[in-house]
Amino acid sequence: MNTEAYKSIQARLKRLNIHPSDLQEKFVRARGSGGQNVNKVSTCVILTHIPSGFSVRCEEERSQSRNRYLARKRLADQWEAMMRAKVNKIRYDTEKHKRQHRKRSKKAKERILESKHRRAQIKKLRRSLARDDY
Repeated sequence: MNTEAYKSIQARLKRLNIHPSDLQEKFVRARGSGGQNVNKVSTCVILTHIPSGFSVRCEEERSQSRNRYLARKRLADQWEAMMRAKVNKIRYDTEKHKRQHRKRSKKAKERILESKHRRAQIKKLRRSLARDDY
């Protein structure tokens, strides 16, 4: 495995506040194609972030070191996606709150008032005529 790529993914995890001590790695035998290597060597990596319980399974490659790298990369990708979703949810909620509490414009108030006057006029015309109105 390229040490430069491994260092870059470690730096990325550090930026996301995921410390190596918080990660638990478990190696198991992979499923699927890969021949004798897959059948004899535990190449599948299950990477778990202990504080959050977030878990990633990687068994794409034949080598354990490549799967370790890919598992960390996938964990970082999913962590970033989760953080973006949280930020978007907060932004959506604040925008919704602003929309709900926004006052009506002067023109909108005038239109509503005008429609109320028209409706009142229609109802007034439905009334029965009084005797002295003949």
